[in-house]
Amino acid sequence: MSQLDFETWSNGIFQILLNQKIRQVAYVPDAGHLHLIRRCQESERMISVPLTTEEEGVALLAGAWLGGDRGVLLMQSSGVGNCLNMFSLTKVCRMPLLMLVTMRGEWGEFNPWQVPMGQITEKLLTTAGVLTFPVFASGMLEETVDAAAKMVFEGPAAGAVLISQRILGAKTFEK
Repeated sequence: MSQLDFETWSNGIFQILLNQKIRQVAYVPDAGHLHLIRRCQESERMISVPLTTEEEGVALLAGAWLGGDRGVLLMQSSGVGNCLNMFSLTKVCRMPLLMLVTMRGEWGEFNPWQVPMGQITEKLLTTAGVLTFPVFASGMLEETVDAAAKMVFEGPAAGAVLISQRILGAKTFEK
């Protein structure tokens, strides 16, 4: 995938987040979300919060919701396992949680350590009561993020848009 493609779909998702009145963006730094994170950081309408672990984002966004803000958690699929216990917070308290998850451990993965979690990410999310929205083509990203946000915030529910490596391209250690 080219730099321009990443910027194009990142800009589209950014606009959806603005339209959905997302105010807080919690993220663990990730190359797949790089352009989207930068757009959110540059926005005067959003507060971007870097995290040390993904489960911090669940708690942060629960607090944001209690304070009247909508938020989104940006992370890689390898971080989903870190959040499993925290998903009970959203379920028991009926709080929305929108997650955009860049997938690893699937199509073209070079790193064997990413494969086990990547292969069970969707199953773990659904078992935890999280709605999942897998996306395998960049042309479907914007409408999927928009639909997921509507379901999450109007539900309220927890939901994760799973952005396939087919969109991101398989990562390598080479530049």
